[in-house]
Formats: sequence, C-alpha cells, structure tokens
Amino acid sequence: MTDLLIPLSSLQACEPDLVGPKAATLAVLGRAGLPVPEGVCLTAHAYRLQMTALGFADRTAALGSAAAIDARRLSIAVRLGLYEGALAAPIAQGLRALWGEQGARWGLVVVRSSALIEDRPHANFAGQFQSFLGVGEEAEFVTAVRACWAALWSSQAGRALARHGLDPGKTAMAVLIQPLIAARAAGGGLSRTAEDQMVLNATWGLGSAIAQGDVVPDRIVLTRQGFVRKVEPGRKEHHTACQHGSGELSAPVPAAMVETPCLTPGQAVALGRLLRRCEDVLGLPVEIEWALDDRGFTILQARPLTVAPASVPDEVWARHPGLTGHPAGVGWGSGRACVVNCECELSRVNPGDILVTRVAGPALAQMLAHVAGVVAERGGSTSHLASLARERGIPMVLGVRDATRRIPDGAQVAVDGVAGLVRWTGR
Repeated sequence: MTDLLIPLSSLQACEPDLVGPKAATLAVLGRAGLPVPEGVCLTAHAYRLQMTALGFADRTAALGSAAAIDARRLSIAVRLGLYEGALAAPIAQGLRALWGEQGARWGLVVVRSSALIEDRPHANFAGQFQSFLGVGEEAEFVTAVRACWAALWSSQAGRALARHGLDPGKTAMAVLIQPLIAARAAGGGLSRTAEDQMVLNATWGLGSAIAQGDVVPDRIVLTRQGFVRKVEPGRKEHHTACQHGSGELSAPVPAAMVETPCLTPGQAVALGRLLRRCEDVLGLPVEIEWALDDRGFTILQARPLTVAPASVPDEVWARHPGLTGHPAGVGWGSGRACVVNCECELSRVNPGDILVTRVAGPALAQMLAHVAGVVAERGGSTSHLASLARERGIPMVLGVRDATRRIPDGAQVAVDGVAGLVRWTGR
C-alpha cells in the first residue's frame, strides 16, 4: 500500500508526478515549517491501477488519435466506470483502513483532486476539477474519491485540457484527503501584483464562497515588506460552513458583519508574512488559499501566479463614466458590452465582447477564450475564474457594484485589470 496511499508529511509526497503539484506543493511548504493541514495522498499509481482494473488503460492511451465522436463516447464510458465500477482490491482495502484510522479523529474531511497537470506555471486549471468539503461518512468518502478521478474526464476538463494541448489519457489524477479546517474566516492571497504589492482577500466562513465568486470579499493591499496600505471591506452577505451529514451549507451573515473586515491589521500583517514565506520557499510569485480558525492561519493551497505588467490605456477613456472593483485579471482591453443575467444568455456573447455579469464562477471559464474582458458584480482577486483570467491574459474586474444595471448592453467598454477600473461610452 505504500505506493497507493502516502502521508502528506512524507518525502514522497513532494513528488508532483506521484501526487500532483497541488499536494506536492503543500508537502514542500509543510516540510519548510509553514502551517499546512495534515493529510494523506491517494497517488497517481492508485488511479492507474483502477483504470487498468476497469479495462480502460489501453483504450485511453490512443484517445488523442480517435475521432471526436469516439473520444466523447470513451470519455463518458470512463466517467461511468470510475463512478460505478468495482474498486481494485488494494484501493478498496486502503480507503477502508484510512477511513477507520482517520475518519473519527478528523471528523469532517476534505477530498480534493490533485491532477498531475494542474497548478503548474501557465496551466493551473483552477476550479476545473473537483473538491468536496465536509465529507462525514465512509460511503460518501469513497464516492468523493471516485468523483475526483472522474473529473479528469468531464467535458469541462476536456475543454481546458484541449486548450493546453493535453490529453486525459496521457495523465493521471491523484487525490488529496485532509481534515476540514472549521474556518471562521478564509480567503486567498497574491504574493505579487503588477504594482509590486501583495493582496489578500477574505470572507467569513469557508473560502469556497470566494473561489466560486459568490461574494465580494474584503480586499487588503500590503506592501511587499508586509505593511498594510489599504483595507477595502467587502459585501459578504452569506457565509459557508459544513455540518455532519449535510455537507456545505450557506447561511446569512448578520447585518453588522456584512461590511466588517474579517481580519484585523495585525492578522493581515501576519498572513502577509506567511504569503512572502510561501513565495520564498517555492522560488516564484504565488497565489494561495488560506483559512483562519482558533489555532491560527493554515495554508490550504499554493500555485504559481502569473504576473504581467500594467498596460497604458488610451487617455480618451478618462473622459467617460467609470466604476471600480477588484482588479482580477491582467492588462487592459475594450469591446462591446454584453450584459448577461443568467447562463442561458451566454450564447449572446460574441468574440471580442466584454462580458458583464453578476457572478463570475468557474463555469464561465469556457468563455475566456472568446471575450476581451470580464466585469462581474461579485467575486474577488483570488477567485478561481480570476486565476484563469490571469493565466490567459484576460483583463477582469470583479466586485463591481450594480455593473449589470449601470453598464448599458451594447456600450463600448474598457476594462483595466490592474487598476480595477471599468469605463464605457454610449451604445
């Protein structure tokens, strides 16, 4: 079992080709003394063993040369097999033993995809695979593992892989299993911006509300030396938590806390130091996810951060009305505003448009190949969609209050993804 399930604290767990860069990076940070949750990695060997047991290993090896219709059929068959097929005996025994040993001690558990091709420079795949929070039963735990494997074969992941010239049949999916951090606040951080600063985002409860673009988080700007320069309170109308037997639950935030910053200046400075330490250990700018509970800060994830220089917009735009928000992409761009109030309207978006929407969740990732920029009423600089936009060089501004109401559909819009500014002219 040593090559199927390994502790996150082991030296083996630092090997990205064995456990995926997501888990390997946490293992490296943990060995450097940074606060990361304990955990166990179900390795890429386990995934390959399961694919062989299901009879898919040879069939998927030639996926790249298959006709489109045959590739789609095979992808569906693989997903169904990974969900429903019998587990290889060593995997079933290992998962049963892991749950028996750790399930009661950990309480609620997190099960996260750790694909071998994600969290790499220029290919982070943020939000394109699966994570499950608050898993509390053994059957649910095994199903979550299966779902993480199957996520590599989803149509959403397939589109993302194709953009990078990658083939799901030539890679593998590891799985990271950890105790849930019962966070009273959580969020993300960028260790370097185009203006040579650091940025933290924060919300109440679990950080999934930020990752999914469901709230406007607090935005805290720090100098590279770790001093707080600016605190912009967010609009955090609800928070996410987990309960045994119920998984993730969303609840309203008391009115007095909606625009109250989640972190004190002292806490922001302490988190900024951890952010810089992550950058120093990994040797490149990083984007992190973090949580704060009664024991202090925990680093949940760190991935390479794409940093691009600011663009200089045409001065003519300075004469037009503007809205501000969280700078969440890179560069500067302009185009026709396409105001979308629900996903059913996405077919209206044409190449080169500026997509103006309410919630900028990971499901909109497929639109980034077509648009010149994105403006959304919710979300922040460390959401999954913002991470994908930075990777693709798409200007994006999130957390723009009343954007869908104030920006006219069809107007010419300019988006500054560094300054967090949106301007528009008439239709």
